[in-house]
Formats: sequence, C-alpha cells, structure tokens
Amino acid sequence: MPVTTLEKARRLDLSHKSNMDAMDTNAIFEIDGKDFSTLEEFYKTVSRVLIPNAQWGHNLDAFNDILRGGFGTPDGGFVLRWLNSDLSRQRLGYPETVRQLERRLNRCHPSNRGSVAQKIKEAKGGIGPTVFDWLVEIIAIHGPDGREEEDGVKLELL
Repeated sequence: MPVTTLEKARRLDLSHKSNMDAMDTNAIFEIDGKDFSTLEEFYKTVSRVLIPNAQWGHNLDAFNDILRGGFGTPDGGFVLRWLNSDLSRQRLGYPETVRQLERRLNRCHPSNRGSVAQKIKEAKGGIGPTVFDWLVEIIAIHGPDGREEEDGVKLELL
C-alpha cells in the first residue's frame, strides 16, 4: 500500500534525523487543533503563533511562503508541533473541503470551473485530499525529502 503524505508527515520526526539535527531547529512553534475548525481559523492561528503582527495573504500560497522564512520565522528552520492533529483531521475534513472548494468555484477563472466542480463532487463523495491534507502537504514540502527541505521545517503531528 502506498504511503500517504500524511503518513510521511507522521514519520518526519523520525526520518532524516541527522539532516534535521544539523539545522537550527531549536525554535518550536505549537498550534493546537482545538483552536480552529475552519481554514480561516487555521490562518488566524498561524498569524498568532508563527508570525505575530505580520501581514500576509491568508491563503494556501501565502502559507507556503511563510514556511520559507523571512516573515518572522527562523531562517534556519523550526519545528511546527501540531497538537490535537487528529481533531484537526476531522474538523478540516471533507465538509470543510467542500466549503473551501465551493468558495474557490465562486471566484476562479471560468476555464477552471469544471476542474473545481469535479473536485467538489469528489470531496462530497469522500474522495481526494482534504483541507487537512492540503496543509500537511504544504508543510512537508519544506521538510525532509521535500522539494524545499533546505527550509528545515519539521512537522510533528501529535
């Protein structure tokens, strides 16, 4: 059975330990799944915990940018400890995914509407990645084996 991005993320703190030890991962930022139940609330938590007083776009692309550093996060990397991640997996599951995709459908380019509508149909059927999966995948890009692992972001799902 293939390993999902989520399963890889759960293993990040165990894999490539020597690479991560070489990075400055003393900074630990904790977010708690009890504090948010929507993507918008997740963004508010990121603002409060990772980059207080910084202005940013509150969207997935901007969240990806924050993880690169330069927004107040340590340039040498950091640990993002996600407490109550199982609760987040539920709250940011398919109903929230459908809601986010419907919002996207209302503002996307007409040429993308068919694709977004298909994703909505799949999410309503419990198929495909959820909002939680989107976030974990973005974070994983900046950690071990990620395309931008030099950013040194270590995700701990607790």
